[in-house]
Amino acid sequence: MTHPAYGVLRPVTPLASVLLARNPSPMTLDGTNTWVLRAPGEAGCVVVDPGEAGDEEHLRRVADHGPVALVLLTHRHHDHAGGARRLAELTGAPVRALDPSLVLGSEALGDGDTVAAAGVELRVVGTPGHTSDSLSFLLSGPDADPAVLTGDTILGRGTTVIAHPDGALGPYLARCGGSPRWRRAPRCSRGTARSWRTRRPSRRTTSRTASSASTVRAALATLGPDASARAVVELVYADVDPVLWPAAELSVLAQLEYLRG
Repeated sequence: MTHPAYGVLRPVTPLASVLLARNPSPMTLDGTNTWVLRAPGEAGCVVVDPGEAGDEEHLRRVADHGPVALVLLTHRHHDHAGGARRLAELTGAPVRALDPSLVLGSEALGDGDTVAAAGVELRVVGTPGHTSDSLSFLLSGPDADPAVLTGDTILGRGTTVIAHPDGALGPYLARCGGSPRWRRAPRCSRGTARSWRTRRPSRRTTSRTASSASTVRAALATLGPDASARAVVELVYADVDPVLWPAAELSVLAQLEYLRG
């Protein structure tokens, strides 16, 4: 069944609209959210996470909502960043990310940077954990409440994968639970557009992730302290579709590293 949101640019706040990519999967949920940001009356826009490489239809649809002044990436995974080079070809827009290898025609981003374009301002917050290069963007502009774009750091449902060995649980818990700048920011995540202005991530998100680590600790008590990540997955995720086990194993590896460290 085709998702009714595919191909439709849906306004979420006065500054942000979302275009859902047609790449649903157990890992991408309904599909990648590509964000189109602009202040009212602005011709240009900022695009965040253009989606997959090879999805020409989606990338051209994003370009049609331009002119695109700038492309930003929350992290390196292909479902978010893969199409950035092609979108740059289509629009001439520079691409910025934390990882210099993803940057085109500009410079890399860093924690604490401020980016201004299309009448909006974005403060860059390093939120490593899902990946080492994960960023979130605090969005503000005229006559609009601030909001946060989190990429895969916070999901619309479920708990994000800590993509070991690139991702790590310690930085995730420290940043999402401990940053004053993060705690002041309302939540925006991939599948919960309406929560942009109404929810805060730190306590709920870190408690879920810490609870997962506690579950792994309990599994080790049953299986023994040297149990493999696969053995833990088979015990803890016995009631979960095995198609998700490889992703779960990455998170368990990160949790074991955290617990054993």
